[in-house]
Amino acid sequence: MNPANVLVLPGWQGSGEQHWQSRWEALHGYRRVEQHDWQRPLRGDWSARLEETIVDAPEPVILVAHSLGCILTAWWAAHSRHTAKVRAALLVAPGDVERPELAGPLHGWQPVQMDRLPFPGTLVASRDDPYCTFTRARALADAWGSRFVDLGEHGHINAESGLGDWPEGHAMLDSLKKNETKKKD
Repeated sequence: MNPANVLVLPGWQGSGEQHWQSRWEALHGYRRVEQHDWQRPLRGDWSARLEETIVDAPEPVILVAHSLGCILTAWWAAHSRHTAKVRAALLVAPGDVERPELAGPLHGWQPVQMDRLPFPGTLVASRDDPYCTFTRARALADAWGSRFVDLGEHGHINAESGLGDWPEGHAMLDSLKKNETKKKD
């Protein structure tokens, strides 16, 4: 798969230089879906941008979502007519936008879309994520029909988690890519 067809979906406030998503972009040539406003995310705007990027992609894509990017993926998948262009999704540390401390700044993102994703997914969760309980992350994986991976205690699985290039996560992405390549053959 062409690296430019791996789409990186950061969460609220984007992913800084030391975030594994940014590092993967630099190391592997993956492409970030740039949003109009990282600080005040609007679900409709973010969904429209994702839709536009996927429709314009010359080949099928794989999504690599973090935090609010996971919630965006579920919302987009429930409303788009172009989900067949997505081969798979790596969903890391979904942010629970229904939590009181997130519901205010992320109003308009509730409720979380709980429909099964129309493509394979792997959801990676941390037992001590301050933005989503482990139980809630498992419930999201179940609802979305995604494989669930317990990463142990790594906070929000972001730059502050000290994962660097996060080779373990990249191995999960490689596994998704290989499985989807086999299905095409």
